[in-house]
Amino acid sequence: MPESLPPHLQSTVNELSESHYFETNPCPPSLKAHAAAASAFISQHVSQNRRVVLVSSGGTTVPLENQTVRFIDNFSAGTRGATSAEYFLEAGYAVIFLHRQFSLLPYSRHYSHSTNCFLDFLEEAYTTTTTIPTISPPGSNRAADREEVEKENPRIQVPQQYLTPMLTVLRKYRRAKAHNLLLLLPFTTITSYLFTLREIAMCMRPLGDMAMFYLAAAVSDFFVPPSRMVEHKIQSGEIPQSVLDGRKDGKAAKLVVKDEEREQRSEKEPVKVAPGGAGQKLVVDLDPVPKFLKKLVEAWAPDAMIISFKLETDPSLLLHKCRQSLDRYSHHLVIGNLLSTRKYEVVFVDRQGEQWIRLHRYDDETDGSSAAVTGQQPIVEGEGDEIESIIIPQCVRRHEELMMRKSVERVERG
Repeated sequence: MPESLPPHLQSTVNELSESHYFETNPCPPSLKAHAAAASAFISQHVSQNRRVVLVSSGGTTVPLENQTVRFIDNFSAGTRGATSAEYFLEAGYAVIFLHRQFSLLPYSRHYSHSTNCFLDFLEEAYTTTTTIPTISPPGSNRAADREEVEKENPRIQVPQQYLTPMLTVLRKYRRAKAHNLLLLLPFTTITSYLFTLREIAMCMRPLGDMAMFYLAAAVSDFFVPPSRMVEHKIQSGEIPQSVLDGRKDGKAAKLVVKDEEREQRSEKEPVKVAPGGAGQKLVVDLDPVPKFLKKLVEAWAPDAMIISFKLETDPSLLLHKCRQSLDRYSHHLVIGNLLSTRKYEVVFVDRQGEQWIRLHRYDDETDGSSAAVTGQQPIVEGEGDEIESIIIPQCVRRHEELMMRKSVERVERG
């Protein structure tokens, strides 16, 4: 998409691209149920005058076939989103957790992706035990008789060393469930994510400025349009012509084709083959996913606070990309992070400038990409093991300031 167009023309192109995306991609089967659940959840918290945050989390997949076997994914496990959701709940928000299916979830994250097997946190216990003496059978090599223990009323319990932390997590989870403060909505593909985000954003309009979007999901930048997607699994070998003749679409995505076929393949096919050093290689032709953040800001949820994330690997690009995103989409805050330091350092970028946030315990582990080393200020430091314990209070404070400004504006308008 050209970047040199005048702003009004660029906006028109963006809108056409967004409309085309939703018109040409299939609506996910779960959308109606997700919308109904979100509407009921939001209505409850509107009536209770409670702030609601939508936290998106995990990565989106890009299917390469309609009957998907192969897809493009990213490394995101949903750690940032799941951890942040817990701190938002502690701050008094209700949370709509829009997450990649099977990614980390609030509270269960402490055990579901542990380096230990979950069963290591459990042990057997019994109400009563009875010791029964037994005699070794004749000819046995046993040097002595043995005893058997008859165990009754078995149960499972948590070993003492794990009890306190597990009980703390369990109580927080039970409280969130008891007060209906946490709504879990899964997605898998980029398409299901975008359809669901749009639908829920419009459901959140009654919240006005009490709504927040904390967009921590790792969203795909490219996709295969359904009109160019093959039906069946991409093949690595030849497909008999008799099979192709029997197919309705006549399409066959292959990793290996004859030389004469290569020149005949349409450039609009999503999967094509090019010669490689040792044979053939798969070439996937992807379209850019339209940028929907502008639509979220201007149309889907115009009164909400909107926070996005920017992940980079090159420290020299991070602030530039954050400012570029802020200028392009006109939302409230971009949280930038580097792949190598994301667990203990981020930067907040808004209209007023930059603010680095980091965990104090990692002061001695910084490298050249750190704000402390590069001299970028100011730095907000905090204790603890999770940087989200600093990020979320900062987001909450900014949300409260935004709500206060909007309240003053409403009073001034009369």
